[in-house]
Amino acid sequence: MSKKKKIFFASDLHLGLPDYESSLKREKLFVKWLDEITTEAEEIYLLGDIFDFWFEYRYTIPKGFVRFLGKITEITDAGIPVHFFTGNHDMWIFDYLPRETGMILHRKPLEKTIMGKTFFLAHGDGLGSGDIWYKMLKKIFASSFSQWLFARIHPNLGIRVANGWSHNNRYSRETPNFQGEDKEWLVLYAREYLKKQHKDYFVFGHRHLPMNVEINGSSIINLGDWLTHFSYGVFDGKNFELKTFS
Repeated sequence: MSKKKKIFFASDLHLGLPDYESSLKREKLFVKWLDEITTEAEEIYLLGDIFDFWFEYRYTIPKGFVRFLGKITEITDAGIPVHFFTGNHDMWIFDYLPRETGMILHRKPLEKTIMGKTFFLAHGDGLGSGDIWYKMLKKIFASSFSQWLFARIHPNLGIRVANGWSHNNRYSRETPNFQGEDKEWLVLYAREYLKKQHKDYFVFGHRHLPMNVEINGSSIINLGDWLTHFSYGVFDGKNFELKTFS
């Protein structure tokens, strides 16, 4: 592996939110970021909620996002792996995007060694104890029966209803504040995990809050978002940095 190559991470772009014009502006900015990092990128990890809503009908997909999808296809065609983690907003990605764009799809957390360092990678929703209601709801949405039922709804109605539900999600409307190491549930999850197994880096999305918390030689990192922070992570084999793109 070339010493000049780096690993890039981003999450929570929420394409489609809150309206076409705002989403398109962020999409163009994100594509510009992808253009700039491609010359250095060994791999790219997108850790969920890239779309504010996504559902693949048998013959239909949501309109839009062609700049992003085209750029990802260009990157994977050039031989650079792009990993896509489903989030709570875009869990209904099936086979279309991986087949057409070449992205590597992950539905569960991934444990991996990168440049000699151990990583735990996940969107972050549903991890740890508590939030039983959300976990039950996620299990329902992830079931093949629920997906079959939704596919019976005409796309004109189904996508409209789902977009309305997604846009009202509190994580799409609020700018979160750091709650402290004793209350941030992803930090608490990583702390419990470290009692059983060491990881050099835990990298999450979902929280919409850029943060890097050090615990016993491990870094618990949240990538922030591309709604208000326009933040991303970069790992060069020695250091992991959170940066902002403008």
